[in-house]
Amino acid sequence: MTHHSLIFPPENEPTRIDLFLGNEIGESRATVQRLIETGRVLVDGKQVRTSLKLKGGEQIDVDIPPPLPAEPLAEAIPLEVLYEDSDLIVINKAAGMVVHPGAGNTSGTLVNALLAHCSDLAGIGGELRPGIVHRLDKGTSGVLVAAKHDRAHQALSEQFGAHTVKRMYQALIYGAPQEDTGKIEGIIGRHPTERLRLSGKAKNGKHAVTRWKVKERYGRVSLVELRLETGRTHQIRVHLTEAGFPLLGDPLYPDGGRCNNIPDTRLRGMINHLGRQALHARCLGFIHPSSGEYMEFTTEPPEDLQELLNYLRKE
Repeated sequence: MTHHSLIFPPENEPTRIDLFLGNEIGESRATVQRLIETGRVLVDGKQVRTSLKLKGGEQIDVDIPPPLPAEPLAEAIPLEVLYEDSDLIVINKAAGMVVHPGAGNTSGTLVNALLAHCSDLAGIGGELRPGIVHRLDKGTSGVLVAAKHDRAHQALSEQFGAHTVKRMYQALIYGAPQEDTGKIEGIIGRHPTERLRLSGKAKNGKHAVTRWKVKERYGRVSLVELRLETGRTHQIRVHLTEAGFPLLGDPLYPDGGRCNNIPDTRLRGMINHLGRQALHARCLGFIHPSSGEYMEFTTEPPEDLQELLNYLRKE
């Protein structure tokens, strides 16, 4: 990580921050804008927008992550393959696996595993994301599809872009919604103060829609089924947290002390031991890019979530 600490000279004419930083730290304007958008640039200790005009005397701190390798390396990592043909591959992603390389995750990702498993992924979807059409958060388990060539990648990407892909999730949440079904709708963008989090209270964001349905109730905890109409980063986690029903075990979006208030000590221990959000991408349905047939894949929650469910159900 490279750190820069700068002062915008008081005698300078007002200047956009991305233009000033591009000249000062020797990075392209696009790179500077990405640093700003991901919260790696602070002005007087606060996150800002790329359009901010510096007026003089501001303290600017910039953190630049180390460069990524030009291309990810193939790694023989076990994968649970649900389906595979010459066009695509469908995986049941394990919780804890990052989908593609990024800052702090240059190996051990799904991309590294796919490059070893498939001989024809290189270059599809970009150097660092070969074959990747959509993603699941590191802590989220479940069904994910990857493309094997450009035509399949484009066809699947268009379906995701048009929100015609069936995406169903299961989550364990704190609380008991009064209604059995509902819809959460609004924008999702960068959290105003927390760099790693997203929020519906962002000044700028993208429209997001999540439909939910309560499947089972266990007092202070509920099992919900969710269907995404859009596919924004952290969408379910943001929507449920801000609706007052955060996911069990989520390390990034706080539960407001809900876990500590659960009287069942064994249940508290199981939640704390989970170490990830209780979220599983249960079902994925799409049109096959070559055959034109509808395909749907469903998986049950992995062992850690199933253990929680069995305990809640007293099985």
